[in-house]
Amino acid sequence: MGDLKIFSGNSNPDFAKKVADHGGFELGKCNISRFADGEIQVEIHESVRGNDCFIIQSTCPPVNQNYMELFILIDSLLRASANEITAVMPYYGYARQDRKVAPRAPISAKTVAKLLNTAGANRLLSVDLHSSQIQGFFDGPVDHIYAIPTLARSWREQYGYGDEFVAVSPDAGGVERVRAFAKRIECSIAIIDKRRTGPNEAKALNLIGEVKGKTAIIIDDMIDTAGTLTQAVDSILNNGAKRVIAVATHPVLSGPAVQRLTDSPIEKIWVTDTIPLQGPASECGKIEVVSVAPVVAEVIKRINCYDSVSALFN
Repeated sequence: MGDLKIFSGNSNPDFAKKVADHGGFELGKCNISRFADGEIQVEIHESVRGNDCFIIQSTCPPVNQNYMELFILIDSLLRASANEITAVMPYYGYARQDRKVAPRAPISAKTVAKLLNTAGANRLLSVDLHSSQIQGFFDGPVDHIYAIPTLARSWREQYGYGDEFVAVSPDAGGVERVRAFAKRIECSIAIIDKRRTGPNEAKALNLIGEVKGKTAIIIDDMIDTAGTLTQAVDSILNNGAKRVIAVATHPVLSGPAVQRLTDSPIEKIWVTDTIPLQGPASECGKIEVVSVAPVVAEVIKRINCYDSVSALFN
């Protein structure tokens, strides 16, 4: 391995520490504070000259503040003569704004990628991007890693595998993700026919596939307001499923999400630690966290050693 240093922003320091522990790294010495007027101040307290630097920063709420921290951290390392800078974004904020859905609408996911390039990032590493096309927005290598293998392995260890389960996609766009999970636990799949009526608003209509008498596993890349998820749960149970468990990568859990999940007949929600659980979410007994920090640590090692990343998921 070449000279490697890992730094953490303030969005998810516990995740950064877990990555460092699993990888056998030490977190770089830096301080991120605020001036009296709220501007972000970054101080790097060690030399990074000629080093490959990785900045771990999920751009979860508060999204804009976390992005500014990331941009300024990148600029600090660039001006300190770092050799290569990788933005490690377990959760990529603005990812859902990846195409024009209306006249005069922005493609904000592209704008963020350009800002990362402009700040000085050479490489991007992210977990379960909302859509794969976002990789093309960034001018440089993108390592898009997947949480499904980790989640499926944890599922097999705890619940087993086979035809007693059915993996359910909450919409047509998530079918590929559901297939990947179903293949690993050797079960069938089903799809919810969902129509979106506006931002954070959707109505589940029809269920395609057989769920009767089975444990249904809803697979998604994120849970935001949980409106789609709770509607899907009702639809699945109405079609005769024995019970419903959700598996999602990013626990955004904004607005009424936690209350909706608490009130829902859903049995359990598995999420990863790409976003820290805060407030009521951290106290919800239905939510369990599966860490993807070991995978991120291994990918960082492979990037630094110029080894294959895709081989990790094959």
